[in-house]
Amino acid sequence: MSRPTGASSGIATTPSLAVGLAAMAATVVLWAGFALSIRGIGASDLTALDTAFLRFLTPLIVLAPWVPRALRRVRHERKGVLAALCVGAGLPYFLIAAWGGSLTSAALVGIVIPGTVPLFVTVLAFGLWRTRARPAQLGALVLIVLGVAVTVVAATSPDRVAGVAVLLCAGLVWSVYTLALRETMLDPVSAAIVLCGPSALLSGAPILLGLVPSSLVRGAALGDVLTFVAVQGIGVGVLAALCYATAIRSLGGPVAATLGALSPVLTLLLAVPLFGEPITVATTATLLLVLTGVVAFNLLAARPAPPSSPSPPDPSVTPTAGRRPELEPSC
Repeated sequence: MSRPTGASSGIATTPSLAVGLAAMAATVVLWAGFALSIRGIGASDLTALDTAFLRFLTPLIVLAPWVPRALRRVRHERKGVLAALCVGAGLPYFLIAAWGGSLTSAALVGIVIPGTVPLFVTVLAFGLWRTRARPAQLGALVLIVLGVAVTVVAATSPDRVAGVAVLLCAGLVWSVYTLALRETMLDPVSAAIVLCGPSALLSGAPILLGLVPSSLVRGAALGDVLTFVAVQGIGVGVLAALCYATAIRSLGGPVAATLGALSPVLTLLLAVPLFGEPITVATTATLLLVLTGVVAFNLLAARPAPPSSPSPPDPSVTPTAGRRPELEPSC
């Protein structure tokens, strides 16, 4: 994976552009698969802990040749960053997202979690480093808030309102992971191994010791197991991170993040035939508001600051020394 040869002019070469677009298309599909499979846990024989175990064990098996390298590199990483990686995209995040998905819909999982990341990253970055978003970006964040508010107002049951609140918590936790990726010096493969190791242990131990009910132990349907291994374990756990890193290197962070906003659209469309979820007016309004907010936020972040009054670093795009913004994945 290399940077565009035309980086000096700000324009990627045609082969690099083609590779970046292909990688981004794959990433969008994989992110949609995450939201759909989270919603599909309730329709399978597996428990949430079963699927978490498959999600985190599979990448460790696939990436086993790189485990020794990851263990060597992790010794040089700060403990706080490692903890943020493991919590922000590990077992706590997975279980929170699964809980929210069980109370809402695949469409809302795909919209609320990634859609609110710019909002939470901005808030967290200000609290940690006093970095500020550009004034114009605040309007984009307002659109995201309004989009979530539409879903809450239109909710037909307390469970759905609670589900949206849980998904917001998942978005907050994922934002911690996003910031941790910008602080870590681990490469994408090492980061995946680091976060999957503790999560596989924490989810697998209660299952193997018989402390919690498990369909894996009782003999779950092979089709369900293979589906979650493929979608969550290989797709989300391995391919999504690598494809998104490739897309960012070829297209640039703002362009990749903007194209990534297509993932909720695909999730919404696929949830209709897969789960029979209706495309309601409220869901459509939420999608349009959040999508517009995310795209505007990223495009405004990409604009250069005026020479006379340079703005502080953008907490969601511009890296500081030693950070790796190209490693930032989403759901």
